[in-house]
Amino acid sequence: MHRLTFLSLALFLGFRALSAQQPAAAPHDSVRGAISAVDVPTRTLEVTTGVGFAIRIVRLQVPPSVPITDREDSQPERIAMGELKRGDVIRAFFGSGPTAFVAYAIERVGRMETGVPPETP
Repeated sequence: MHRLTFLSLALFLGFRALSAQQPAAAPHDSVRGAISAVDVPTRTLEVTTGVGFAIRIVRLQVPPSVPITDREDSQPERIAMGELKRGDVIRAFFGSGPTAFVAYAIERVGRMETGVPPETP
């Protein structure tokens, strides 16, 4: 009887140790759109994108280790999350986290211009 109890306990602890060692899910999706909200203290972004005839808002958690680059420069360089502004066009790669979508890489590809461009004669 003691062997059965010991074996059950050993298997249970072994499975727990293996499940704790599994890496986080790899990025499985990407989004390209305009930033509609940046919250630096909570490290979240909301990205507005078009899907067919619908508009979709994707909320992303951005861990401190996520590389954020600016493609507008000739040499893409890393930038801080605080440099992202509402209206910036980004491409983000993300995956599912325990409670939300988690970003793995973010690239600023441009900025939206406000207003209507002037007509040319």
